[in-house]
Amino acid sequence: MPVVHSSTKLVIRVALITIMAGCTFLSYAQHTVKEKVQPKKYVQPRYFELPVGAIRPNGWLLHQAQIMAANSTGHLDEVYNKLKNDNGWLGGKGDGWEETPYWLDGAVPLAYQLNDENLKKKVSKYVNWCIDNQRPSGYFGPVTKAERDSGKVITPMQCNSGEDWWPKMIMLKVMHQYYTATLDKRVIPFLTNYFRYQLNAIRYCPVGKWTEWATSRGSENMLIAQWLYGVTKERFLLELSALIKEQSFPWSDLLGNRDWVINAAAFQNNDKWMQRHGVNVGMAIKEPVINYQRTGDPLYLKQAKTGFNDLMTLHGLPIGIFSADEDLHGNDPGQGAELCAVVEAMYSLEQATSITGDIGYMDALERMAFNALPSQTTDDYNKKQYFQVANQVQISRGVFNFSLPFERKMNNVLGMRSGYTCCLANMHQGWPKFTSHLWYGTAGNGLAALHFAPNTTTAKVGNKQAEVMIREVTDYPFSDQINFEITTAGAVDFPFELRIPSWCKQATLQINGQAHSSPAGGQIVRINRTWNNNDRLTLQLPMEITTSNWGKNSRAVERGPLVYALKLGERWEEGNDEREGSYYSVFAEGAWNYGLLQSAIREPQKSLQVKQVKQPDSSFIWNLAHAPLEITASAKKIPGWKIANEVAATPVSDRSGLYKGEVANEVETITLVPVGCTKVRIVAFPVVR
Repeated sequence: MPVVHSSTKLVIRVALITIMAGCTFLSYAQHTVKEKVQPKKYVQPRYFELPVGAIRPNGWLLHQAQIMAANSTGHLDEVYNKLKNDNGWLGGKGDGWEETPYWLDGAVPLAYQLNDENLKKKVSKYVNWCIDNQRPSGYFGPVTKAERDSGKVITPMQCNSGEDWWPKMIMLKVMHQYYTATLDKRVIPFLTNYFRYQLNAIRYCPVGKWTEWATSRGSENMLIAQWLYGVTKERFLLELSALIKEQSFPWSDLLGNRDWVINAAAFQNNDKWMQRHGVNVGMAIKEPVINYQRTGDPLYLKQAKTGFNDLMTLHGLPIGIFSADEDLHGNDPGQGAELCAVVEAMYSLEQATSITGDIGYMDALERMAFNALPSQTTDDYNKKQYFQVANQVQISRGVFNFSLPFERKMNNVLGMRSGYTCCLANMHQGWPKFTSHLWYGTAGNGLAALHFAPNTTTAKVGNKQAEVMIREVTDYPFSDQINFEITTAGAVDFPFELRIPSWCKQATLQINGQAHSSPAGGQIVRINRTWNNNDRLTLQLPMEITTSNWGKNSRAVERGPLVYALKLGERWEEGNDEREGSYYSVFAEGAWNYGLLQSAIREPQKSLQVKQVKQPDSSFIWNLAHAPLEITASAKKIPGWKIANEVAATPVSDRSGLYKGEVANEVETITLVPVGCTKVRIVAFPVVR
């Protein structure tokens, strides 16, 4: 029991639990859901997630992970008082809501990817406390006020003594990752018992009983229940998932219905704002594919594709994420995006990749990971922006164009506690989960490299489940060559799948230096062969410079998975807010009000030049000093383009794409760098003659 009672009270309560257990079985037998659950309709994932820790980062990705472990990801519980003081997830009276699980959701995979014994020991304390203090009914989590104040026992019929479903949904994801990393035998019965409790309890305490956050985010709960079904095949897990869907926001219908995304673009009032909240939307992207997995109904796949396409068309920003400041806010490059929305949308795309195998989700994930994610934190990973702006010519206190400006005007600055601290806790899942999803398992006991970055993966493959280690040697996304070096104890036959990104017109594949094939972009290539020790597979993905069209007819420059932004000098200023602590402002040094020449849009291959200025070695950091690539372009200043209300509002172009206002006569050469290496920048340019 989580609370100490006298022996007399304990005997009474054990008896009460026994009685309630009978009620539990009765309620389960009487339970019905609208959706007719048919386990035969359950769809196995197209690709299977590998255990956490099976994929270890190398190169620049390893350095990023090491920075995180040495700083806030590895030590948030030591430097952030909300987690540090009397933590509820360790039995105390402190934080018992979302921030501790948010942090663990990134710290757990990082610990096992780095094989960091100190971090593993740290995160295991929270896992062990949850398992060791699970109530006899199956309920788990911090000791509730009712338990603490009056010694009440939490059962399905007495679920009022429990607390919000939402933070437990995050902890379920933590438990899932911990289990795949450790195979701790306690986890499966722990999850099973909780889900049995939940199935019966939500008759009396629906998903939205305590907060609308749970109603908004039921897909997080459904995902883990359905994963557990894949392990245990217990039908009640599918019934639970269907019931949670019925009690949560109807995201599949919303995403498939274009009125939702149109209304989100048109209205910024209090009406149904939770259905426009960017983080909710980032999580909801995966809800239709989760429903498809449970039911096999192809309508859900259509809803997922329609919703994501509409979302990025009406609200997409060139950095790869949709506007979310906090609400969806249109596609103008002057809008912002919440860091939580970035990491949650990435995780949704990782799950959509697994369940559907749709290459569009894979391409979108890399665009987010390499453009939106890295620019929103400081080099040491100790400070972050609550909202970043696509065309961001200053980072400062201000109102900006945000739908949630805050009276203290701290949403845009780089601080540990600036804005809401949900992002301080939640940002840690971005890179570790991306690392966990570089590889997937396939049918036929094979492996699939669906996203690329330097790493080493170890897995058992083929009919004989032989162990194979594959070292992915690359500077991707900064280079176009990826080498896969295979280590095995002997010859092993297994399928090897590779994504050819849609932006690549034609790739080339070599095996041991010999030409294999030249596949077109936008497909998955499957190689069936017997692999030998020291075999080397080389994938070449030629990267062409292109431009893309964004809000107000602005244009962004792209090459491969990277989007490029104007390289500006950065002037950093440190400040302090009485309530939100220390922070940095960053101001642009040098002119930023440029329009790209029309020739760059018509013939980008001829008009724009790329050069490698340095190698992204193991000391690489996502900043200007380490930017490995530059693109030079011809441009002219637009004198009337100035900062207004802290924002560089995008000049309006005509239908042809040209800005028709006053333009300087002088043609200048400007330098662009990967947007992830910038803090202040222009990424979406007007076009001039």
